[in-house]
Amino acid sequence: MASVLVVEDDQFVRSALIRHLTDAAHTVRSVGTALEALREVAHHRFDVVILDLGLPDLDGSEALKMLRGLTDVPVIIATARDDETEIVRLLNAGADDYLTKPFSVEHLSARIAAVLRRSRAATGETPPSPVLRVGGLTVDPLRRQAELGGVRLDLTRREFDLLAFLAGRPGVVVSRRELLAEVWQQSYGDDQTIDVHLSWLRRKLGETAARPRYLHTLRGVGVKLEPPAVEPPVMEPSR
Repeated sequence: MASVLVVEDDQFVRSALIRHLTDAAHTVRSVGTALEALREVAHHRFDVVILDLGLPDLDGSEALKMLRGLTDVPVIIATARDDETEIVRLLNAGADDYLTKPFSVEHLSARIAAVLRRSRAATGETPPSPVLRVGGLTVDPLRRQAELGGVRLDLTRREFDLLAFLAGRPGVVVSRRELLAEVWQQSYGDDQTIDVHLSWLRRKLGETAARPRYLHTLRGVGVKLEPPAVEPPVMEPSR
């Protein structure tokens, strides 16, 4: 998987992150100060750094600036600060992504995967694309094919991209903002565009917003894809 450096001074949060990332098959090293982080990146190669801003020796923004002087490793900021101006400043200063505390370990995993995909694409690496399976749904990103109960789904390019993105994060609630950024490659846009594509996708999955099976909308939060609690007999989806 990936080699991860966790820079976090809160021992409880740090231990939880180490446990989760290790369970996800990542190789993890951790430190509690900015200076220790700088020593680590100077002596070890990492695929991604999780950087807390509230460090005891240096503010995380200063630590980010110093890290960028040593390495171009992807950095995900973990912060309790939700000020948009501050977040934009950090992204412009070299951060690759950010998470606002508190966040779930599933959300962190999704952000790590997204950062690694972008990093590998930029360096020309082409890691294998595994076939994604969620209940009776199968999504093959490499062949750009999707099946439900063995029946091929007739999807448009955008419908497939949306389905594949959600299928790669089963059970994880994805915000509309993230969908716009990752699927539509836009920093802003109309939520109605997402709602229309979700409606089309639901129809092809044989479900409705009122009676969801795979696609679930959490009002004001986002969308998640997960397998039905009980798999009913699969009917051929409408085309």
